[in-house]
Amino acid sequence: MAGRSDAAAAADIGSPRLAADADTPEAGRALLRLAGVSKHFPGVRALDGVHLELRAGEATALVGENGAGKSTLVKILTGIEQPDAGEVLIDGEPVSFAGPRDAWSAGVTAIHQETVMFDELSIVENVFMGHMPRRGPLVDWSAMRARTHELLRRLDCDIEPETRVKSLGVAQKHLVEIARALSHDARIVIMDEPTAALSAREIDDLFRIIAQLKSEGRSLLFISHKFEEIFRIADRFVCLRDGKQVGEGRIAETTPQQLVRLMIGRSIEQVFPKRTVPLGGVALEVKGLGNATEFADVSFALRKGEILGLYGLIGAGRSELMQAIFGLSRPASGEIRVNGQPCAIGAPADAVRAGIAYVPEDRQAQGIVPALGVRENVTLASLGRHAGRLLLSRRSELEETRRLGRRFAVRASNWEQRLRELSGGNQQKVVIAKWLATRPQIIILDEPTKGIDVGSKAAVHEFMVELAGEGLAIVLVSSELPEVMGMSDRILVMHEGRIVREFDRSSMDAAAIVTAAAGGGP
Repeated sequence: MAGRSDAAAAADIGSPRLAADADTPEAGRALLRLAGVSKHFPGVRALDGVHLELRAGEATALVGENGAGKSTLVKILTGIEQPDAGEVLIDGEPVSFAGPRDAWSAGVTAIHQETVMFDELSIVENVFMGHMPRRGPLVDWSAMRARTHELLRRLDCDIEPETRVKSLGVAQKHLVEIARALSHDARIVIMDEPTAALSAREIDDLFRIIAQLKSEGRSLLFISHKFEEIFRIADRFVCLRDGKQVGEGRIAETTPQQLVRLMIGRSIEQVFPKRTVPLGGVALEVKGLGNATEFADVSFALRKGEILGLYGLIGAGRSELMQAIFGLSRPASGEIRVNGQPCAIGAPADAVRAGIAYVPEDRQAQGIVPALGVRENVTLASLGRHAGRLLLSRRSELEETRRLGRRFAVRASNWEQRLRELSGGNQQKVVIAKWLATRPQIIILDEPTKGIDVGSKAAVHEFMVELAGEGLAIVLVSSELPEVMGMSDRILVMHEGRIVREFDRSSMDAAAIVTAAAGGGP
């Protein structure tokens, strides 16, 4: 199975697809339409004559690379932005949303990848924020509690309504957001990458709720980079590329390969471009590494030119292990060797000096400084290379940024553009460029393609192959089995903080890897 594509992975998904409920009274009727909607920003045509129809009892997948216009379309649907041209119609009647409150009133709501809630307030207060029922001049707390309890019960959620949101997990917060949407009696629910931080079981629970919403005649706009989710949950699709609508149709009548071709304007024959390269000596050796709670007695060796995959379920200790190697935490036992020499790593600066780089899973919190520009982010971890006696050399920084930015095809208006203005895929390219600017010998990539589009994923995979060909030693931590199988020379499987199985390229088997990750098998 090594080198399988997203298309092949989607073809043998075992979970049943969630289709529209044909018994819904108004199933198939258009609840919302966009007619020729366009939106321009200075120097950018974000949307250009887009048509979209959301039907009762159906889920429509909105697909496209980062920067294709998906976020702008969602902002128009939720009243954050207004179109320059075209119409938004609800039940066939033109509407104009001056703000999110107007969208709520029209029955449109959005659930985002990162929940936007008031952590110090209760579930009740979050669900009814902005539209609290009143009894005369006073808030009707008893009605709110009863209604919140009813909404949570409908979602099979047994959390007490008075619970503070800060004590909830990500999946529970998503349930609260869905309850908030239902409290508005939303008929059109937008879900933007809702599964990014959920476990497999939590995703199944979310999809069950989505099926329930469809059966009630609600319409969903579902945004995801994961083809297995799109082909499981969606009934229809609309594809954007560079702000233009380039395709639409029924999911049952298309394939993952066709969607990829629409999204990026070309065919990706091999999503995982792994090539065999000659391996050098051992670059990194870990012996008996452990700490009190997250991993124990971990040993492995990584050779120059090798891509070593690390796979495991959530909570297996993969990221914690990599953070310890990089000096973000201190192990209680064990030894780390770089190029055969013992290496004391007490902080990330020690790891960088030893030639180790770490691209973290949480790009926003740990990988970038969103308010700074591309140049400042690229050179942030290697400022010493650009320092004179007293001042930084901006010219030197720009030369390095141009070199890496062009190599990775970072799409930015200029090298001073702020990172928060770039798409997720381009932000990830900048994070990788930042660490390559330190001239590492060993690079740890922790979920490097999480939350980025298929084109950017292909670019990251190609970078990995190039880096391995140049002799870098790479650790790939990934929760996506096709990715870790497609890109790795070897795979180590972790379960409950320990490495339990090793697979070389000739022995990789999806069922055996998943079984080992779940704690089964030999």
